Amino acid sequence: MSRIFGLIVGAVWGFMAFGALRKSMAGWSAGQTDIGFWWAVISAFLAIAAAGALVGTWIHTGRRASR
Repeated sequence: MSRIFGLIVGAVWGFMAFGALRKSMAGWSAGQTDIGFWWAVISAFLAIAAAGALVGTWIHTGRRASR
C-alpha cells in the first residue's frame, strides 16, 4: 500500500511540474522572460521532487534480496 501511495505522490508532483513548465513556456512566448525563467526554475524543482519521490518509493518499498 505504501508503494502505491508513494507512486501517486510522485505522479502528482510530476503533473505539477508539467503545469509549471507550460506556464514557463507561455511566459517565454509572450516575451515575459522573467516569468518564463522563474516558472522554469519552479518546474525544475518540482521535477526533482517527483523523481525523488518515485525513485525513493521504489527503493524503500522494494523486496529485500535473499541473504
